[in-house]
Amino acid sequence: MARYQVVLAYDGSDFNGFQRQARDSNQRTIQGVFENALRQIGWQGHSILAAGRTDTGVHACGQVVAFDLDWNHSMEALVAALNANLPLDVAVQEAEPVRSDFHPRFDALARRYRYQIFCHPIRQPLRERYAWRVWPPVDLERLQQAAAYLPGAHDFGAFGSPPQPGRATTRRVFLAAWQEDNSGLSFEIQANAFLYHMVRRLVSFQVSIGQGAIGSEAMSVYLESGAQTPARNLAPPQGLILVQVLYANQNVE
Repeated sequence: MARYQVVLAYDGSDFNGFQRQARDSNQRTIQGVFENALRQIGWQGHSILAAGRTDTGVHACGQVVAFDLDWNHSMEALVAALNANLPLDVAVQEAEPVRSDFHPRFDALARRYRYQIFCHPIRQPLRERYAWRVWPPVDLERLQQAAAYLPGAHDFGAFGSPPQPGRATTRRVFLAAWQEDNSGLSFEIQANAFLYHMVRRLVSFQVSIGQGAIGSEAMSVYLESGAQTPARNLAPPQGLILVQVLYANQNVE
């Protein structure tokens, strides 16, 4: 018996989030379909370990899970065996053996997310599966000015909730930046940890800044005070992607 770490990619559109729901076994979740695939190759565990729990509709290309398994073949064979039993909207990207006490959540030093938007006045059904359509259009310079306040340690209580009530809401952001390409705009953020809904609230607030509804300096005010934002709006889930979970042997900053 050994412990293995797997990197997962998935299209979250047709899933009810990552976490298996104990009260409703009929809900389709990433954890549920992955554990079913594991059972097909001899896994007898109760629950996999995961780096995080993405919400309904959120995607990933770098989710990390771990499990214990008797496996006497190569890592390439493990990847192939799991993918043969997974649905088309989930796929193992890589697998490797890890130490017996490795935990993908508690051993993580940082996580990186990407949020994708595009500006268009009319609904775009194909594009909107993986990005948030916003209108009126946003100004990239204003978005970049707002994002510049984010790196460093701040109280993000205005933009999210801690995993447990009463816990600290300070997080350290290593990277926060907007970029533009032919498909639209994307926001990359990397931090030691995230509050619940933190990225989606940050994006929503920055879009309001980008549209000129709020001044970019308002970001600093809410970061330092921890007060609630004027409108606790969430950017929709389909624009969000868990890109990478970083560990001790990887570059965090």
